[in-house]
Amino acid sequence: MADRHIAVFAHLLDGETPPEELWDSLVELQRIGLVGEEGELAPLLRDLLGALADPMVMIQVEVTGEHGPVNHGVVVGQEAVISHDGWPGEEESEYVSIEPNTLVWELARKVNLHRDEKPEEDAPDVRIETTMGALDAAFVALGEASADESRDLARKAVGEADSTLKDPELGQFLDLVAALNATWRITVAWDGKHEGERTAMIRALAVWDCGPLGHWIREQPEEPIMPGQVGPDSVLAVVRSNSAEVWKKITDLLPDREELIDED
Repeated sequence: MADRHIAVFAHLLDGETPPEELWDSLVELQRIGLVGEEGELAPLLRDLLGALADPMVMIQVEVTGEHGPVNHGVVVGQEAVISHDGWPGEEESEYVSIEPNTLVWELARKVNLHRDEKPEEDAPDVRIETTMGALDAAFVALGEASADESRDLARKAVGEADSTLKDPELGQFLDLVAALNATWRITVAWDGKHEGERTAMIRALAVWDCGPLGHWIREQPEEPIMPGQVGPDSVLAVVRSNSAEVWKKITDLLPDREELIDED
């Protein structure tokens, strides 16, 4: 289903007739039997609509790879957990009910994270810091030049964007950008309390999947990022990690029971 289909459900749940711009979507839902002629909702939708109407935790997963950006997510409701997956260039997502105890595995699947990577013993910490402008320059140079020229052109472009980045970090940075399979971030939001007041709580994690060069956690710009917050001069910092550490950080994103607002 697409967001426009979910919007139809929202109006029907509120006892409203969907506006004219959603009539085509309503007809589509009636055609496949999810909505009756009088606007009644199919029993199959009970878990999905119950979770969407009263969510405890909302999780957004954004993945950007060679085929473009894709949005996935999970809605944790009072009685059901609903996972949804999108596809590049498609407006529709697939909604599936999952068991609550598989939530971390489901998030790992969405970002293609496997725990079979063995971390190096006593491996030194590696942190590379530059600017978002340098990253953009590297992407442009690597994308426009031929394979034989791209490395030299990317080195020059990054050097012009950030004159403080020198070898060996400069070489490592270019290696990472060239090997980048995908970037992804997971954002978890829920109603919680801060200093005794009810407020929206957010935790997020951003990661570079660099294929044979492993996983790198993006520490800066720090998540969650607000619109307009990041520009060419913003600091970009990535730290080498491994799949086991990333798996733990995904687990740590999820709120504990005592962090959730008790509606009772």
